[in-house]
Amino acid sequence: MAIVKESAPEQFPDWGLLASWVAVVEAGSISDAASRLAISQAGVSLRIKALESILDTSLLDRTTRPARPTAAGQRLFEHATVLLQGSYQMVESVRNVTRAKRVVVRLGCVDSFAATIGPIIIKALSGTSHQIRLWSGITPTLDAQLEARQVDMAVTTTSFSNAAGIRRQKLFTEPYVAVLPKSFEIDRITTLAELSRHLQFIRYSSRSVIGQHVDAYLASHGEDIDRTCEFDATDPMLSLVAAGLGFALTTPLCLWQSRHYLPEIRVVPLTMFSRQGRPYHPLSRSFFLAHRENELGHLPADLYDLLKRAFEKQVSRDIAKALALRPEEVYIPDEQ
Repeated sequence: MAIVKESAPEQFPDWGLLASWVAVVEAGSISDAASRLAISQAGVSLRIKALESILDTSLLDRTTRPARPTAAGQRLFEHATVLLQGSYQMVESVRNVTRAKRVVVRLGCVDSFAATIGPIIIKALSGTSHQIRLWSGITPTLDAQLEARQVDMAVTTTSFSNAAGIRRQKLFTEPYVAVLPKSFEIDRITTLAELSRHLQFIRYSSRSVIGQHVDAYLASHGEDIDRTCEFDATDPMLSLVAAGLGFALTTPLCLWQSRHYLPEIRVVPLTMFSRQGRPYHPLSRSFFLAHRENELGHLPADLYDLLKRAFEKQVSRDIAKALALRPEEVYIPDEQ
């Protein structure tokens, strides 16, 4: 009588190993994946080797620098991405059916957005099945946190994503404006460089996206203005402007965040400045709601509608009135 040996049960990789592999492929290197996963490079390498052992195949071509996925590694990435998305949908579906507890959603927003529209979000979603945890930060940090799944959704000024499966929807666009001390007269000033001979230019640092926008704008107009005072945040910058020590370029939303300085400052559209008789062209920034596709059910769509409507119908009008500007100088509709 033949003896039939029982085969060992099939071994499957767990979710953590799959998530690590997805991070390696999306980040492009083990070191960047380690930063995204908040573990050591050695830890990531061990997880990849564990996957290769389970699947009995090489996932990385280690003869290249940096190492690249093999054909098998690319196939695993495609399947793992779908499986991980399905796992998040499964968890949310079960929670929604059982109502065992509210689903915690981590929403990251740039500082000016969190300070002005954050309360509207919290109020609108209170009493629903979602509990919003609101985080604030700068755009590069929030984008990295979204890709690393440290936040579930993010409102930033980035219009594109390097990571697969992340969708970005434009919420609104706002123009940049010049901010001067209340008592300073601007009638005889033509260029920003000429203005800087009367008032020092107080700017955002180049570490921030808004600072990079302003630097590029000045360069496009050939404005060579000395770098003196630089700040990462709006509040200390406006404190110097309000004290009559300089001028700045910022946006209506940032001004609304620090509106306690409004009685001491004057807001001027950039188109009031000119060079050789030609008005400066406008400068603007757009906000986008970013989230992973096919996750969180209807919440991203509902939140998108809420935020877009809140800014257009309420916040922008309040800001325009406070800054003594026309609504179109605060809010730029998409059709423009």
